[in-house]
Amino acid sequence: MGFKAFFQWMMAKKQALAGNIRWQRALLAVTLYVLLLLVLHLSMVAARVDLEVGRLSPRKIVAEWDAVDTYTTELLREEAAKAVAESFDYDPTVLSRAQERVAAFFEAVWAARNEQALDGTARPAKLLATTEIGLNQLQAEALLESRPQDLEEMQRQLLEVLAVLLKQGVKPEGLETARRQAVQEISFFLFSHDQKRALGHLSQAVIEPNMFYNAEATSKAREAVRQSIQQVRILRGTEIVSEREIVTERHLSQLAALGLLRDTIGYSVFLGLALLLLVMFILVGVYLFIFQPNLYNDVSRLILLGLIVLITLTFAIAANYFSGYLVPVAMGVILIAVLLNSSLAVLMSVIFAVFAALITGNDLRFMLVALFGGLIAAYSTSHVSRRSSLTRTGFYVSALNVLTVVGLFLYMGTLRIEYYSLREFSVGILFAVANGLFSAVMAIGLLPYLESGFRLTTAVSLLELANPNHPLLKKLLMTAPGTYHHSLVVANLAEAAAEAVAADPLLARVGAFYHDIGKLKRPYFFIENQLGENPHEKISPNLSTLIITSHIKDGLEMARRYRLPQVIQDIIVQHHGNSLVSYFYHQAEKCQDSKKNQLCQENFRYEAPLPQSKEAAIILLADSVEAAARSMPKPISGKIEGVVRKIVKEKLNDGQFGQCDITLKELDMVSNIFVRILSGIYHTRIEYPEKELKAEIERGRKSGG
Repeated sequence: MGFKAFFQWMMAKKQALAGNIRWQRALLAVTLYVLLLLVLHLSMVAARVDLEVGRLSPRKIVAEWDAVDTYTTELLREEAAKAVAESFDYDPTVLSRAQERVAAFFEAVWAARNEQALDGTARPAKLLATTEIGLNQLQAEALLESRPQDLEEMQRQLLEVLAVLLKQGVKPEGLETARRQAVQEISFFLFSHDQKRALGHLSQAVIEPNMFYNAEATSKAREAVRQSIQQVRILRGTEIVSEREIVTERHLSQLAALGLLRDTIGYSVFLGLALLLLVMFILVGVYLFIFQPNLYNDVSRLILLGLIVLITLTFAIAANYFSGYLVPVAMGVILIAVLLNSSLAVLMSVIFAVFAALITGNDLRFMLVALFGGLIAAYSTSHVSRRSSLTRTGFYVSALNVLTVVGLFLYMGTLRIEYYSLREFSVGILFAVANGLFSAVMAIGLLPYLESGFRLTTAVSLLELANPNHPLLKKLLMTAPGTYHHSLVVANLAEAAAEAVAADPLLARVGAFYHDIGKLKRPYFFIENQLGENPHEKISPNLSTLIITSHIKDGLEMARRYRLPQVIQDIIVQHHGNSLVSYFYHQAEKCQDSKKNQLCQENFRYEAPLPQSKEAAIILLADSVEAAARSMPKPISGKIEGVVRKIVKEKLNDGQFGQCDITLKELDMVSNIFVRILSGIYHTRIEYPEKELKAEIERGRKSGG
């Protein structure tokens, strides 16, 4: 395959991927998963220290949580095991065998003494040949010449010595010692030198080891003692190594037990972290698939969600270097609640709390503070009415964090009237308060960039657009005051109707403010801005229709120039749909009657898309009914209701609501809202006579002065 063919294949794959939302979503999920895994793993590795035995510690290290001190525990267990004596098996047959051999020896002596046929030199020779225990001629003669009672006494005393020694136990390595001890004991006998030397030879011949080492029994006994030693624990707050202290094996072992050494992050830890992160991805993905399919199928908003998660995790890792109480989970929750939705923010507060536990060394305290702070942030930003609401959310988070910290100290029993306890408590409270304020400040600071970067319209940005000091609204007030007043009334109608049918009342209100900004280009061609002569009387109905309908295109151009959000631009384009400009159409019909030509209705319609949302449909109706009610000569309640019902029916029959999800029941509710508000605005007023009117004005001036 050549380079050109490979390039074409890659471009084809790229185009296929761009058009397949499933592949885009999968690629995004894999990319985000890898990034989060690497960030979490690197943060865990960076939190560990790299020390060597014999080197100075660069900093003081204190245990942030409890752990088992394996080094000290093993040291105590080894000492206890060494104190356990070795186990030996006793062989009782050795003593019996020794006694038998001694008895046989003395029997041989008696036999040689009683051999009458042998002369004096033959008897010792026979004894030496019979016993073979290393006796010499003199020793044999001494035994043979002994008195009978002496031989009996020798045998008795020798057996006593052997019994004592062998019952004490003779180990293989203690055999020579036992034999020397026997000779020493024999030396105290009251016999001749040669007789005692003969008994010594006999004792050495019959003494054997009768205590044999039992490795299995010894091992079991020592293991039982080892297990009886309780594990030594490293308590939270214990100083492991001081700054510039020489590192020992004990230090390294304790740091490894706490997981604070870099080499303790092995494959098992990495695999466990990967599995935990995979579980979180599955939970969030299933939640989005089931409960928020619109977000699940919007790759751009999924990218935004992933970016917020990465930003929050980055800030959390940085804050953890100061304190786990400072981890700004609430920041990410606020951003998700404002930019996406509050329901997802509640779920993500749980996910962020798990992240907080992972980066703080699985400390339950920091996880609970993060969880509770995130949840209150999600609840308090569910209905943001102004930018100051986000600041208020920061105070809510701070207050709840303080309550959580106090509860944790009381529950754990660490709140005592002691210097170190009070210092730790004060620091925890300080960071808990700073957490909420920092989260709110960072969320407010990041919000505009994320809004503009992803072209999102939030309640905060809509509230800014609703400010009367916005350049477009100020220009509308000064250039087209009639249109400005008309837009205010339409905004009130649209807001009330949107609230009644569960649409977005803020979007409806702000959209109504800007729906007619296209009239700024030719304000006096619209009746609400005309003070005298009507310019339409001098031009044809076709041209008038072209001028009237062009305010849609002009409004879109202005909206783009002033960078209004896309949702507002959509309302500007859709607030008339493809409705018929009926007034000029009927004017054209009158002109065509004499010429008897067929009039094309399509030439008198707006060239714009139908409303795509409830808010756009409501503004379409509010715009029409307000103009109709304003033009009524005597707008009493009954007439207003008739006009409203008629306009709604005409728009419905004209197919203007065919592409939005507004229902007939909701249209009826909207009609009722319009009738109630318009009846209050355009109610019949008392007509004062001229003299009474002047007198009333004069009284007002005097009372005011």
